Amino acid sequence: MSESKLLQVVIVDDEAPARSRLRELLADCAEELSLTVAGEAASGPEAIELLAAAPADVVLLDVRMPEMDGIEVAQHLQKLERPPVVVFATAYDAYAIRAFEVHAVDYLLKPIRLTRLNEALVRAAAAPRPQVLDAIARGARTHLCAQERGKVHLIPVKDVIYLKAELKYVTVRTVERAFLIEEALTTLEEEFGERFVRAHRNCLVARAAVRGFERTMKEGEAYWEVLLNGVDERVAVSRRQQHIVRELGKSGRFSG
Repeated sequence: MSESKLLQVVIVDDEAPARSRLRELLADCAEELSLTVAGEAASGPEAIELLAAAPADVVLLDVRMPEMDGIEVAQHLQKLERPPVVVFATAYDAYAIRAFEVHAVDYLLKPIRLTRLNEALVRAAAAPRPQVLDAIARGARTHLCAQERGKVHLIPVKDVIYLKAELKYVTVRTVERAFLIEEALTTLEEEFGERFVRAHRNCLVARAAVRGFERTMKEGEAYWEVLLNGVDERVAVSRRQQHIVRELGKSGRFSG
């Protein structure tokens, strides 16, 4: 970004007074910097949808928000075709040190002072590219992000039935439909290991979606299949993973 360019800024905060305060501060900053407020969002999903449809240069992002926190929002934003530079603006300092350690553009603590916001915007305007935030320690995401024909779909992890690796993509299956995401199955397993179980080398199944197991024959060989809630599809259990039949079936809910 060059200094002469009109800086497009988006405000993301779940509290209306906080958004109003940032608008006022940005209006003061505009007396010295060339900027405009390109939009506002009251939640993480709303922010991602807004920025996917209308890319901006900088996002002023709260950390503590319901449904999806700012750390996760920032991670999803990095996958946009034109990701914005992220500046955190929050009342909580718990993430500040880690944000600086991974070279976040800036981290503003509320109440935000005009001089600090101005400094952050100058730094953001000079940033050659968005800063990677993956190294910040955090819990598992609440949503997965899929891009399709220029639209961003946020998929609640709790709604996912299975994750299946296919070439360089992973199919994310919900009751309604399937999505494709560009993530590694092994990485997803590390992040969501408590929620999913590996049924096959290329497939993770949501524990909560397992309805039962059934023994079947194919080409004279017997093997197990996972029966799933909400879909007619079945997932084959590999020989190496047959222990999941015992582990998930020991409660007596299932029979094969």
